[in-house]
Amino acid sequence: MKQIALFSTILVHTFLVVLLSSQALAQAPSSSTAIAFEEQGRWPEAEKAWRQITKDSPHDAAAFASLGVVLSREEKYSDAASAYRRALALNPHLSGIPLNLGLAEFKQGRFSSAIEPFKTALQADPSSVQLHTLIGMSYYGALKFSDAVPDLQFAVNATPENLELRNVLAQACLNAKKYDCALDQYKQLVAMAPDSAPVHILAGEALDGLRRTDEAIVEFQAAEKASPNEPNVHFGLGYLLWEKKQFSAAMEEFQAELAINPNHAQALTYLADSNLELSHPELAPSLLEKAIQADPGIALAHLDLGIVDADTGHRDEALRELTTAEKLSPTDVTVHWRLGRLYRQMGKQEEARVEFDKAKGITKAADDALVDKLTPRPNAAPPASPAAK
Repeated sequence: MKQIALFSTILVHTFLVVLLSSQALAQAPSSSTAIAFEEQGRWPEAEKAWRQITKDSPHDAAAFASLGVVLSREEKYSDAASAYRRALALNPHLSGIPLNLGLAEFKQGRFSSAIEPFKTALQADPSSVQLHTLIGMSYYGALKFSDAVPDLQFAVNATPENLELRNVLAQACLNAKKYDCALDQYKQLVAMAPDSAPVHILAGEALDGLRRTDEAIVEFQAAEKASPNEPNVHFGLGYLLWEKKQFSAAMEEFQAELAINPNHAQALTYLADSNLELSHPELAPSLLEKAIQADPGIALAHLDLGIVDADTGHRDEALRELTTAEKLSPTDVTVHWRLGRLYRQMGKQEEARVEFDKAKGITKAADDALVDKLTPRPNAAPPASPAAK
């Protein structure tokens, strides 16, 4: 009986301890408790505490801001952005929160959404190199290259020794088709890194954009010499030789690129096109099909495959490929001319007339600048930047 009584006493004591602990947890945590968890690096507990505080005090802007900071530390950037937006809705003048919001959006790859918060933060600190860099990088990530140039230029002027940032500015100029701007940056870059293959590639792209093809070839040859395995260096040189109608030499470069990356869609496409130009149509279809599988958005691949299909009597397949090419490149005269010719062969005279009229009405050919072949597609991440890490 004595042992049973002792066990009962212990059991009651244990129950009281658990009860008291439960009551303590049921009480709303204070900000000091949440901060203590943060100082200990106990981020899940800190998040739970701040969430309870924001639930109990839904108009506490500082609590939502603190919750956003904790969520960012946990890399829950979407939730963090929501918390920051709630904080700013309650108090638009909270210091530091626009920057944090911009960073949360940036780290999700939501570059367009990051721009306005960064601009708001810039109003409080117009000379901030970090903010100009982040704004420029956000525009770059959103593929708004012209808009990226002024802020990146500001950042580069403030940190002229930063080769990485200067290269991003040069790429922004290039993609915005501000070729003189890109060449200005090239001169600085080549002085800082004379043997850099990417720098010579940049210069080659800019010179090609200015239609100075022979000079562009020299730059790509320098890049190839500096780094024979540099991605795109063989394709770039091959494309320039293709522009000069030096198809055999171009093919060697496309094959060299494919030895490095067998799924390089542009190299596959232009290798196939070179075979067509050299009257080897039998070698083109397998290359074009592989190119389309790697990247279905290359108009020339569909055009060339349509031409081969039409010439071999596969008219339905040719029509499918040529109409796809037309959607991808509606200003390409060759596409409309080939479609018109195919429709005429199929006895569709009215459709043929429409396509021939379109071809006659086009006064500006599609832009075949090399930079367009190497520009990142939408949703691609911007180049790395120390300020964005």
